[in-house]
Amino acid sequence: MRLRIFIEPQQGATYETQLAVAKAAEDLGFDAFFRSDHYLKMGDVDGLPGPTDAWVTLAGLARETSRIRLGTLMTAATFRHPGPLAIAVAQVDRMSGGRVEFGFGAGWFEDEHTAYGIPFPTSGRERFERYEEQLDIITGLWATPVGETFRYEGRHYRLTDSPALPKPQQAPRPPVLIGGTGKVRTPRLAAAHADEYNVPFNSPEDTGAAFERVRAAVEAAGRTEPMVYSAAQVVCCGRDEAEVNRRAAAIGRAPEELRRNGLAGSPAEIVEKIGRFKELGAERLYLQVLDLSDLDHLELLAAQVYRQLQ
Repeated sequence: MRLRIFIEPQQGATYETQLAVAKAAEDLGFDAFFRSDHYLKMGDVDGLPGPTDAWVTLAGLARETSRIRLGTLMTAATFRHPGPLAIAVAQVDRMSGGRVEFGFGAGWFEDEHTAYGIPFPTSGRERFERYEEQLDIITGLWATPVGETFRYEGRHYRLTDSPALPKPQQAPRPPVLIGGTGKVRTPRLAAAHADEYNVPFNSPEDTGAAFERVRAAVEAAGRTEPMVYSAAQVVCCGRDEAEVNRRAAAIGRAPEELRRNGLAGSPAEIVEKIGRFKELGAERLYLQVLDLSDLDHLELLAAQVYRQLQ
């Protein structure tokens, strides 16, 4: 089981804060540093100093880290056109020496679109159609051999004689992550496009059911390439109950609620619950760290949780 650090910087984080967390995660031996892709805070926080762009941030981190893998959970298809997004991700992959992973979702938070003038299709069906076409285009651009051109005729996007450049450093492409718990379309898209399928913030029981739906879709598609299965969970670890309570209060959550809906408690409690996800077939777990000023939390997770899992 590999542990990855996942942050939500739209809740309030400078680039420097994100860099400090990424470098700490790298130094402590975590497998990857991922961030969300949002332009508006959620809940009762001030969100200061304001949002940071996911791929601009990852480009900076690509040059200031050396080992840790970098990615998004999940880049929103509604924020960008597929051609420029394929260029940006490929460029950051080269800037990082081939350490990028591309988590990609349909987009869902309407308020952040209206706040920054981003068109938001109100029809969920249209958003998913656009998302599926973008997946076809981005992976198609990366897969086009150098010297050849790429064409695409979709309902929402059309590309004519694209040089399909630049190419990512990783061959044939950066790993593609698809997440969510949709029962029909998500498993189908994951089987067709994803290298990794992620279930965010669900119970072990619901996570296992979602894994099984994707396994069935993979089999139905006749796919032979392996699929990596992963989950994301909020984390709140403490050496004793007082420390658990302090960390829960810092993120505005109750310890017992966090125990029900995430990974909370002593290192032993957290290791036990991670074991339940591992039994379901999860190979990676994304630890959602919400208090980015508490680097001691990362040190505790590395020393007394991750070490036991290795």
